[in-house]
Amino acid sequence: MRLEHQYAIDLQWTGNRGTGTSGYKDYGRDHVISAEGKHPLEGSADRAFFGDRDRWNPEELLLAALSQCHMLSYLAEAARAGVVVVGYADAATGTMEQTANGGGHFTEAVLHPRVTVADPAQRELAAALHGPASEKCFIAASVNFPVRHEPELLTLA
Repeated sequence: MRLEHQYAIDLQWTGNRGTGTSGYKDYGRDHVISAEGKHPLEGSADRAFFGDRDRWNPEELLLAALSQCHMLSYLAEAARAGVVVVGYADAATGTMEQTANGGGHFTEAVLHPRVTVADPAQRELAAALHGPASEKCFIAASVNFPVRHEPELLTLA
């Protein structure tokens, strides 16, 4: 059975400084991303592309989506396997290559999940669950670059 899920966001450019896009350096990259019932996200371009470093940029949001999706898939796999996870953090990194025509693409993302499990005897199983979690992550399955995992497993005892 195939299920479809629909998603919708609104994006509003707020970077018009009075002259629109009259020149490449003349407009702001600021924008607001919103969705029904959620707090708005303030976005911009990366600082390298004349954006505001205090706002989220699309590259960070892509990396955050990969990290968040893997975590949610991993926690579900752990619950199904009977592994009690009591802590999870990630310090994800990504590499984007800019091309000569002004475009670019991500060449890889590396997730560094730091997982704490309650039972030391489940460390191996907990480590092995990253594979199935990665296979089930909708976001990772949708990108055309490798998403690697370098997990660290900790235990309470």
